[in-house]
Amino acid sequence: MSTYDWGKFGLHIPEIMLPKEGTDYYKWAVVACDQFTSEPEYWDKVEEIVGDAPSTLRLMLPELYLDGPDEAERIKNVRATMDKYLADGTLRKMEPGCMLIKRTAEGRTRLGLVIATDLEAYDFSKGSTSLTRATEGTVVERIPPRLRIRGDAPIEMPHIIILIDDPDKTVIEPLADKPQEVIYDTDLMMDGGHITGSFIKEKDLDGAKEALSKLFDKAEAKYGAGNVIFQAMGDGNHSLATAKTAWENIKKTLSPEEIEGHPARYALCEIENIHDAGIVFEPIHRVIFAKKGQSGTELVDKVVKLLDEVNGKAYKADAGAAVPDGAFEIPYITAEGRGKIVIEAPSNKLEVGALQHVLDIMVKEDGDCDIDYIHGTAAVEKLSTREGNAGFMLPPMDKFMLFPAVAADGALPRKTFSMGEANEKRYYIESRYIAK
Repeated sequence: MSTYDWGKFGLHIPEIMLPKEGTDYYKWAVVACDQFTSEPEYWDKVEEIVGDAPSTLRLMLPELYLDGPDEAERIKNVRATMDKYLADGTLRKMEPGCMLIKRTAEGRTRLGLVIATDLEAYDFSKGSTSLTRATEGTVVERIPPRLRIRGDAPIEMPHIIILIDDPDKTVIEPLADKPQEVIYDTDLMMDGGHITGSFIKEKDLDGAKEALSKLFDKAEAKYGAGNVIFQAMGDGNHSLATAKTAWENIKKTLSPEEIEGHPARYALCEIENIHDAGIVFEPIHRVIFAKKGQSGTELVDKVVKLLDEVNGKAYKADAGAAVPDGAFEIPYITAEGRGKIVIEAPSNKLEVGALQHVLDIMVKEDGDCDIDYIHGTAAVEKLSTREGNAGFMLPPMDKFMLFPAVAADGALPRKTFSMGEANEKRYYIESRYIAK
């Protein structure tokens, strides 16, 4: 038996809430709110599918609508629906335990365990060596709008995925070999694939806890006490940062005794093993949208000019042109045509770092354009060929570099990788009560 409790690993066994029996999970489950943010037609179709049925669509705000003219009204409706679902029994609370998830999409299947992460074991500030580690730089400006939604909300839903480094597959995978109490087994709307969720009581998680104990000891030996990277953010960096910020605000009002047991101290998440063959790292591409009447080509020219100034020799080339050894090449697409940007002797370790640096200058300092982060080449093609837009295609990252890279160098450039395409992202199903 493990000599550690769950808190040693930065984890907590939650009381998960699920919709009442008989709920149509196809309409209940909706993709993470931070997907398809430049495609209102996607969310219009989701609205059409859900109709009047109980759905997590009514418990969240697609980020497409953040800062929109009706944001406040939408948040008000979300809060009202949370209260309604709690009062009328639409949501039911399970006993302490976890959900074992089997998700298939795009021909790939992966396993996950829905559990709670301890926000006291997580710190997104630059240079942090917290047990749960941010894997990308946190843009603090992205937290306030999300905080308006979480704020005093009575429940939370996770699209957070946290990775563990378990090459021998000792923690999550053995749970799939035990008898299961299947709670839901459903297709997911909008090409989301299929998902099965089985409930596991806390008493039946001792094997996973023992495996985590051994994994922790190995991580401590590898990284050194006080610098253990035990959980690395895979998805939902800013959602977890928002939960952390909300908790820090609440904590200021609590006594030490109240801090120990307050439900907002924890955030529901899904942990997955980075060694699961079903997990792939896809690149996150960039599309910028002109604000001053420029053409897409003019935007690309500005990117090249800035790259040449801050990073060394940079220039445009034909799509099929050869490039020097060691140079970065970043394909671009506009309404006027396509090609690639070549950066010789780059000073950055990753293409995404070089590109993001100059895009930040254009967006934040010069106000030339807005930006969106796009999963999937089809969406980039669609958006980039519109007048005044420019898209940039980035290469994928080797997933096995994540833990050593973050341990050695800290958080990666933001939006460095995506765990699969947009339709493979986590769909909201489980929730948890976070009000005292």
